Amino acid sequence: MSRHKLVAPLAVAALTAATLAAVPTTAQAAPVADSALVISEVYGGGGNSGAPLNQDFVELHNKGDVPIDLTGYSVQYKSAAGAVWTGRIDLSGTLAPGDYYLAAGATGANGGPLPTPDVVNTGVNLSGTTGNVALSSSTTTLTCVTTACAADPAVVDLVGFGGGDTFLGTAPAPAPSNSTSVARDVDSSNTLQNVDDFTAGAPTPGEEPAVVEPPEEVELTIPEIQGTGLVSDHVGDIATTTGVVTAAYPAGGLFGFYLQTPGTGGATDVASRTASDGIFVRVAASAGAVTVQPGDHVQVKGAVAEYAGATQVEVTAAADIVPLDDDADPVTPVTLEAWPSAPAEREVLEGMLFQPTGDFTVTNTYFGGSNPGDSRYGEVGLAQGDKPLMTPTEVADAQDAAAVAAVEADNAARQVVLDDGSSWSFFGGSYDGNGTPAYVSQSQPAVVGASVTFDEPVVFTEGGSPSAPTWRFQPTSWVQGPDNTTSPVTFENTRTPAPEAAQIDPDGTADVRVASFNVLNYFTTLGDADDDNVGDGGCTAYNDRNGDGNNVNTGCAQRGAWDPEDLERQQNKIVAAINALDADVVGLMEIENSAALGEEADEATETLVAALNADAGDEVWAANPSSEELPDASEQDVITNAIIYKVASVERVGEAHALGDQSSGSGAFANAREPIAQTFRSTDGGDSFLVVVNHFKSKGSGADDGTGQGAANPDRIAQAEALRDWVPSVQASEDVEAVLLTGDFNAYTMEDPLQVLYDAGYADAATEFGSGDEWTYSFQAMSGSLDHVLLNEAAQAATTGADIWGINSGESLLFEYSRWNYHATDFHEDTPYRSSDHDPVLVGLDLVADDSEPEPVKAQKAVIKAKFKPAKLKVGKNGKIVVTVKGKQGAKATGKVKIKVKGKVTGKKTITVKLNKNGKAKIKLPKAKKVGKLQVAVKYLGSDAVKAGKKKFKVKVVRKK
Repeated sequence: MSRHKLVAPLAVAALTAATLAAVPTTAQAAPVADSALVISEVYGGGGNSGAPLNQDFVELHNKGDVPIDLTGYSVQYKSAAGAVWTGRIDLSGTLAPGDYYLAAGATGANGGPLPTPDVVNTGVNLSGTTGNVALSSSTTTLTCVTTACAADPAVVDLVGFGGGDTFLGTAPAPAPSNSTSVARDVDSSNTLQNVDDFTAGAPTPGEEPAVVEPPEEVELTIPEIQGTGLVSDHVGDIATTTGVVTAAYPAGGLFGFYLQTPGTGGATDVASRTASDGIFVRVAASAGAVTVQPGDHVQVKGAVAEYAGATQVEVTAAADIVPLDDDADPVTPVTLEAWPSAPAEREVLEGMLFQPTGDFTVTNTYFGGSNPGDSRYGEVGLAQGDKPLMTPTEVADAQDAAAVAAVEADNAARQVVLDDGSSWSFFGGSYDGNGTPAYVSQSQPAVVGASVTFDEPVVFTEGGSPSAPTWRFQPTSWVQGPDNTTSPVTFENTRTPAPEAAQIDPDGTADVRVASFNVLNYFTTLGDADDDNVGDGGCTAYNDRNGDGNNVNTGCAQRGAWDPEDLERQQNKIVAAINALDADVVGLMEIENSAALGEEADEATETLVAALNADAGDEVWAANPSSEELPDASEQDVITNAIIYKVASVERVGEAHALGDQSSGSGAFANAREPIAQTFRSTDGGDSFLVVVNHFKSKGSGADDGTGQGAANPDRIAQAEALRDWVPSVQASEDVEAVLLTGDFNAYTMEDPLQVLYDAGYADAATEFGSGDEWTYSFQAMSGSLDHVLLNEAAQAATTGADIWGINSGESLLFEYSRWNYHATDFHEDTPYRSSDHDPVLVGLDLVADDSEPEPVKAQKAVIKAKFKPAKLKVGKNGKIVVTVKGKQGAKATGKVKIKVKGKVTGKKTITVKLNKNGKAKIKLPKAKKVGKLQVAVKYLGSDAVKAGKKKFKVKVVRKK
């Protein structure tokens, strides 16, 4: 029979006056057994894998004889052991006697729709297996937790389920799953004992609860329990089975063991199998401690269930685990000739002892994300094969849907997780800060791209998140950091003390090395400069386990280090990396824009240079000055691009340039950092080269064009087009041919913005001159390059090689300065490893002629002259300046001159023009706004025959007649 829904407001008007008087209810003094209003059903698996419904829900039942006004009530949710109630659904309307009220929460991709809910808040996401739900007579968020909630006057009813710690009675309700809810019986019986009042079964929103039949008790083999499908046919049955213990977890949260059919395993052909011979036995707290050990032969009895994709038997009493005296044939690890890439091939091995063979590669070491191999759970992401999982648009053209789909399919087939044999999380409200995740080590680091050797067998199973389970290798016992003594694997140590010289300069002909390096929000303006752990100017911090700030979170303009000690840790790692990089010119991204913070321009860059020189023991480095072509500081971002260089290796040619006229309104760089450019030449002579440093708009915000290239892809395309069109003007002004576009383009190698530049003749250095198996960034367990050095034809001709130095993106986040004191183990070292989250790219250039070639003619000093026409400018009228340039010994000047007007004028203040064949240029001046004087700086940009030079002139401005 269908449940009655909420009585509509107009229907209430038909009730008698006497009934209406009873509608409002007063808050009761905590849950009571005879309460008319109860939580009748809870379902948190909505939309998850295998879910029959696509939305979480909590259903209420009015068991009484009078309507109940729900205005001011709320349904609230907190995680299993959470310290705070994180979700709330506020209620309204009137619930008639005998009727049910459906409060709907978060939605997902799987399952059908709910009946029409009475209230919806999709921001409330219930766990599918373990958590706590409260019905409150207030819309104020509850503050009670655990047993205190049973006595809270605001709490009308309370349900802890699975491992929930806030329940009524002696134990929580049983654990539901993606396919089951927990619900009261048809009468909504309430004994104030969650464990007795609720049973797990098919969710029934909008329907009367079915009469629960007692589960069938059956004797089954492990393969019969597993069955031939993805889900057991015996879910809910009480099964008795026997097997040999292959792995046991008495601590760490799994609280159970794996059981396998005696005599099974060894060399296996998955095509000949129909069901698995392994299964997990979950031991409830009521059954006591896990005492079995690998090799034991036992009989178990418990309910068959599915959790996170895996079939299990749930034992609730110690007597249901019976040691068997008879000898059993031993289990041997499964070995395969080929990796089981299809789900059906894996399903027939679920829960079995497994010896991985062939190549496996680390693909994810990130901490605090949400992807398979997240080390906050003591996991490492692996990829079957000799390379990590790839970002599809790194290797496939973003516009080629079939090619992108092929990479996605390959990733899905190769992905597997190395677990730690526990369910412990090293992050969040339940973490006490005194543990250390498995597999994190400075001496034996697990780095993305490193090969993995399996020294011991593991259990092959599905698990992890119930909403998105993944296949994984479970060690046969809990692996605990920092010692990792029971680890079943050895990781290849891929760290190198410096970039690969043989890759950058195989023939020893490189004269100059140019690098791109993202310095991870290097800010010398701190969130807490006086180190009192109180943010300056509204700054808030990300805190360590003792509540001390590590790096800036929000509330202010600055980013990066929180206090002086944090800056020192960050700076030491960056200095170690840049000095070991051994580049002559380094383009920097994510460095503080001191001018935008109201400080002296380049203050942060100069501070970094001073630290580099102190470490080097000499005045090795210099900071390239900011360009005068940048827009006003108010139009610039708080992070900027910068260039540093070695004074003994290269010299600046001309002044710095910036694409600074597209930084506001609809300009291409209104939401990104302005490209900066500087021409250099080796101190040994040779051809000059132009370095342009870029940092395009990130993928994290902006319009999504649906092409799979992240947000703001159209913005990055526009930035690439603007860069393409601007660079030739800088080349012409500096008379330079070789161009290197360096930086963080926030675009993977095959994405649209880079295609714009490829079409303009640029080539990616790492692709064309690198090893082909290194990438600068790791995201969502996939590798790709956001950082590039792009070479025009002249630069390509001079390139000797390129290398991506893998010191950052593949390393554990826990080695970063920003994760200082997160765990009981101090991982910090003043080394290059995890000095940033992007890897540097390095290119070698051969630009200096061999000794046998004649030295170029030495350029002469420039002589610059200028005349104004008219000699006195008039307010509001244009005038002209005629510039003449020649060498001091008479050499003819060619190339360009640039003038910059200082004073109150209307029009463009900076103008660049080309000299004619006689070394002259006529330039129209902007209109003066008032009487007085204008200063005009004339800069000659230089040529082979005449050096660059500059001179200032003044002209008088008079009134109009």
